[in-house]
Amino acid sequence: MERKQSKAKCRKAQGLTEYIIILALVAIAAIGIVNIFGNQVRNQFHAIISALSGHGFKVKDLSKSSKKEQNKKTLSDYATSK
Repeated sequence: MERKQSKAKCRKAQGLTEYIIILALVAIAAIGIVNIFGNQVRNQFHAIISALSGHGFKVKDLSKSSKKEQNKKTLSDYATSK
C-alpha cells in the first residue's frame, strides 16, 4: 500500500518538475525575444505616440538598407557569384 502512495507522489513530483522546466524555457525564450525586438518595438511605439500627439517625428526609410542586406553574400552563394 505504501509503495503505491510513494509512486503516486513520485509521479506528481515528476509532473511538477516538467512543468517548472517548461516554464523556465518559456521565460528564457521571452527574455531572448524582448532582447532582440525590444528596441524595434520601443521605436514603433515612440513613432505612434509622436504622431498621435502632433509632434513631427520622421520614420526612417529602411528599404535601401534592406536591399543592401538582401544582396550580401552568404557562405552558400559566395563562390558561385562574383
